[in-house]
Amino acid sequence: MLHSKPPFFLLLRKHTMTTEAAYNALFICTGNSARSILAEGILNKLGQGRFRAYSAGSQPKGEVHPLALATLERLHMPTTGYRSKSWDEFVAPGAPVFDFIFTVCDNAAGEACPFWPGKPVSAHWGVPDPAAVEGSEEQRLKAFKDAALILRRRIELFSRCHCNAWTPCRCNASCETSAKSEERHFINNQFERTPHAKHPDFRPGAML
Repeated sequence: MLHSKPPFFLLLRKHTMTTEAAYNALFICTGNSARSILAEGILNKLGQGRFRAYSAGSQPKGEVHPLALATLERLHMPTTGYRSKSWDEFVAPGAPVFDFIFTVCDNAAGEACPFWPGKPVSAHWGVPDPAAVEGSEEQRLKAFKDAALILRRRIELFSRCHCNAWTPCRCNASCETSAKSEERHFINNQFERTPHAKHPDFRPGAML
């Protein structure tokens, strides 16, 4: 269950974000062909080794949307290595244990998810489906660009926050300048009240 407005701001401990202690994040949408693919590529690029991003779908389409790849290329992101795949792959033995799970479409957010080991922190980042947009090639490309920019702003904030610990705290001046106010609070509005696996004393829904 997601809680709407816990009054806190989730920040990441900078000194633990190393290659050796990278955080695993899974992005989920129904088809795993557009939004979750964009998010996977963006976080893997912007996370600079501090995060390993994956994506999956509850009902995967089996192929990545070509405009998702074209959009990643326009953003100078990697365009290879993506697959449209089921979230069942990530509950099989030997699968990565996730620290964060994000749903990026409303349909996936409302579905019954598999049991995820490790008590990952979960959030819903609702983004309009660019693949549903009809019209000219230019209009469709713009829809993918808009979705990618929404995800990029949120991922930039998520990956760059740099307070001293996984702790609920109020934004300081350096965080204030990192994004527009409406984007600064995306985590506030979405995270579950679940202990974090690597920081069990931290509960994202804790009240100040």
